[in-house]
Amino acid sequence: MNPDINCDIGEGIGNLASSAGRDELIMPFISSANIACGYHAGDSKTMWQTVETAIKHKVLIGAHPSFFDRKNFGRTEMNVEKEEIYDLVSQQLIILDEIASGLGAKLNHVKPHGALYNMSARDAVLANTIAKAVKDFDSNLILFGLSGSHSMSEAKAIGLQTASEVFADRTYQDDGSLTPRSQPNALIEDTNKAVQQVLQMTKEGTVTTVSGKIISIVAETICIHGDGKHAVEFAKAIHNAIRL
Repeated sequence: MNPDINCDIGEGIGNLASSAGRDELIMPFISSANIACGYHAGDSKTMWQTVETAIKHKVLIGAHPSFFDRKNFGRTEMNVEKEEIYDLVSQQLIILDEIASGLGAKLNHVKPHGALYNMSARDAVLANTIAKAVKDFDSNLILFGLSGSHSMSEAKAIGLQTASEVFADRTYQDDGSLTPRSQPNALIEDTNKAVQQVLQMTKEGTVTTVSGKIISIVAETICIHGDGKHAVEFAKAIHNAIRL
């Protein structure tokens, strides 16, 4: 079975028209869309527009909740009580679900964004809190999270469906975590390198880290960041490569 290709999308990067145009170009090459819910990016207009585009291209609709931090695009870690984490995830699911329902669609999955994603990957308590918020909202939803992380193990422990995620456009550390964006070589910006990493992860179940170590990885869904400058090119190339 070919793995799912997901994209963080509907984030309104640049002006609305150019962002929507890029999202439209990406949609034919992905199978799942992680739609910003307004806390780190996007608004009701971008959510509505992105859900419409996903429906048009038969792409599964997912929520992309984050910390309430538009200034830093949700990429700054915060010390927040777990009750507040539960609430902010729940609120963002409600927001996107109302828009999707208004267009006759349903949510399929949830993928935390940015700092919330990275923190839940290494923090079991936070991961459990997010998983509970998702399950309490709709137990049929699938939680996307970093392969081999607490995000996946905690969700599985409470009976939530999961999809282990790998990244086409990010490099890996020896412990399976993503190289922080603040460090050199965190991003992959060459299309051929991105495709080769995806093929290694999906066909061999491994990834080569920045130190040259080969580690095991589970690749059930492949992420392409919609705000990346090569997003459309990456999406098309990866789609074509894994479906040969």
